[in-house]
Amino acid sequence: MRVLLLSYYFTPDLGAGSFRAKALADALVAIPGVKLDVITTEPNRYHSHRPDTVALDGDNYSVCRVELPEATPGLIGQIRGFSRFALGAGGIAPDTQYDVVVATSSRLMTACLGAWLARQYRAPLYLDIRDIFVETIDDVFPSWWLAPARWTFERLERWPLKAASRINLVSEGFLPYFRDRYGDQDYRFFTNGVDEEFIHLEGGLDTQLPCQRTGHVPHIVYAGNIGDGQGLDMILPALACRLEGRARFTVIGDGGKQPELRMQCQNLGAPVEFLAPLPRTQLIDLYRNADVLFLHLNDLPAFRRVLPSKLFEYAALGKPILAGVAGYAAEFIRENINGTALFEPCDVEGAVEAFECLPLQVHDRGEFVARFSRTKIMERLAADIIDTACPVSSG
Repeated sequence: MRVLLLSYYFTPDLGAGSFRAKALADALVAIPGVKLDVITTEPNRYHSHRPDTVALDGDNYSVCRVELPEATPGLIGQIRGFSRFALGAGGIAPDTQYDVVVATSSRLMTACLGAWLARQYRAPLYLDIRDIFVETIDDVFPSWWLAPARWTFERLERWPLKAASRINLVSEGFLPYFRDRYGDQDYRFFTNGVDEEFIHLEGGLDTQLPCQRTGHVPHIVYAGNIGDGQGLDMILPALACRLEGRARFTVIGDGGKQPELRMQCQNLGAPVEFLAPLPRTQLIDLYRNADVLFLHLNDLPAFRRVLPSKLFEYAALGKPILAGVAGYAAEFIRENINGTALFEPCDVEGAVEAFECLPLQVHDRGEFVARFSRTKIMERLAADIIDTACPVSSG
C-alpha cells in the first residue's frame, strides 16, 4: 500500500506540526506493507533555528522538500510561503499511484494541496486538522481589508473538508465549528501527545523542584512560539514586573511577536531572559532547571477551541503549570492535569493570584503520560488512515 503524507513542517524543523508529522510517518511505515512518501518544506519554522544539513530521506520512507522564499512576518508572509509550498509540491509529487493521501494541516493550504493531489491520484483524502485558519485570521486580523480575503479562505476551506473521506480534529473543541459548517462528516479525535523523549524522563524526574533545593525564587519558563496566538506581549511584561523579587522568567523561542515582546519588557524594565529556540535535548536540560512552566493563549474566541500541544510536553515533566487559557483547553486541564493553576487569558491580576495558589512541588502524572503517549496515539491514527484506504466491511 502506498501512502502520500503532506506536511508543511517536518523534522528537523522545530514545533508541534513537525513533531506530529514525524511521529505519524514513523507509525505509518511500521505497518507491514506500507510504503510512504512525504512532501514537506526545507526547515523554515524559525530564522534562529536553521539546521545546516537535512537528511534527504527518513527511516524507510522518502522525503521530498520544497525550498521556500525568505520568510516575512504576518499573514501576507504566510500566504506567500504556503502558496510556494503548494506550487512546488505539485511539481515534485512522485509519479506513482497512491492508495490514500494524508494532509496534516494548520494553515488551510496544506489541506487544499491534499485535496488537489488526492483528486489527481484518484485516491481518498484523510485530513488531520491542527487549527482553524479562517476563524483565527478573523480574530487576529480584524482589519476591513481582510473581508474579501476571508470570503476566499472560507471557500478554500470548504473544498478539502467536503472532499475528505475522513477528518481528524486534534482538539475536540474544533467540532462545533466544523459540524455547524460542514455537517456530520466522518470525524475522529486523535490528539497530540507526549513524545518518547519526555516519556523516558517521567520515571527519572527529581522529587524536588530546584527552588526547594536551593531556596531561590521560583524560575518560571515558557518555551514555544511567540506569535499572535500566544499573546505573550499581552501578559508577560506586566506579570514579570508584578512578580519581581518573587519569581524570575525565561522565554525560549521565536516568532513574529518576539521583537515586540522584548521591547515591552525593556520599556517596563521587566526581568525576563530570552533564549533562541533549542533542539529538544538542550530544551530538556533547561526544563530540569525550571520550577514552573508557563502557558498562555490570546484572549480571542478562536483560541477557546484550541488544545495546545505544549500541554502534553509540560505535563510529562511533573512541574507545576501556570496556564492562562480558556474554553476547551481549560476544561481539558481541569479533567486531566493535576498541579496546574488556571487564570483568564491576558488577566495580569488573575495570573498573580493563580501563581500564589500554585503548589510548588513535583506532581506525579504517570497515568496521564501513559494515556497520552504520542506513539500510541499515532499508531491508532495510522491504522485509521489505512482503514480509510481499505475500509473493513461491517457485513
